[in-house]
Amino acid sequence: MKEDTQEVLDSETQMSFWEHLEAFRWVLLRIVIALIIFAIASFSCMPWIFDQIILAPAKPDFWLYETLCTLSQKVSFIPAFCDQNFQIDMINIDLTAQFFRHLSTSFWLSLILICPYLLFELWGFISPALYEHERRHVRWVFFFGSIMFFIGCLIGYAVIFPMTLRFLYTYSLSDVIHNHISLDSYLDNFILLIVAMGLVFEMPLLSWLLSQIGILKKSFFRTYRRHAIVVLLIAAALITPTGDPFTLSLVFFPLYALYELSIFFVKNDTV
Repeated sequence: MKEDTQEVLDSETQMSFWEHLEAFRWVLLRIVIALIIFAIASFSCMPWIFDQIILAPAKPDFWLYETLCTLSQKVSFIPAFCDQNFQIDMINIDLTAQFFRHLSTSFWLSLILICPYLLFELWGFISPALYEHERRHVRWVFFFGSIMFFIGCLIGYAVIFPMTLRFLYTYSLSDVIHNHISLDSYLDNFILLIVAMGLVFEMPLLSWLLSQIGILKKSFFRTYRRHAIVVLLIAAALITPTGDPFTLSLVFFPLYALYELSIFFVKNDTV
């Protein structure tokens, strides 16, 4: 009798496992369908997106350059960005590069755009396994994570990439060397910096998760605050190697704000 009961329990457990696996398969299928739909839409609009958005930082009338140009005329320590002759010469040396870049950029753009839907599907999959109080917390975390990711991507596009692009393009080792950026080089750095900033802005969410499993406490952040400031300054200098304090501060202060925000989300130390 005990063996029969155990077999029934094992059968129910096995069925429960396959039901979860089937549910997860449908979650992945819906995510892939959404990705394909957004990729097709991005592919059809990509010529306009390239000219108006992706290649906008390569033009002298990009909003950040014009804003800094106006500010530099009023505030002396802000570097001047008033060079109207700034124009990036972009070349393509691979016959198939433009077509495949059209495809790959459509994919990356669609992947970024469906992040809220992706998190929504993951939330719908894991929420039945959580208690009510856990659902309230995790629901808020998914929403907050989506917002922070898009804020990071926006800062990466509007500030980090243009500043880095302008510095590296105008940097000259010798007068006889002229910079001509390839399409692959431009897009690799464009995607890398934007996605990287989106992930960096997930630091408060990551801190919260590590706090929930007992790895991080508030005392860790407070103890190593001065060390973190040095590390963040080095990271900001690497991201925007222009050397002037204003450009450095544009990157450092958002990163430091994320550090302080992370302290807010971690648990208090227990006695």
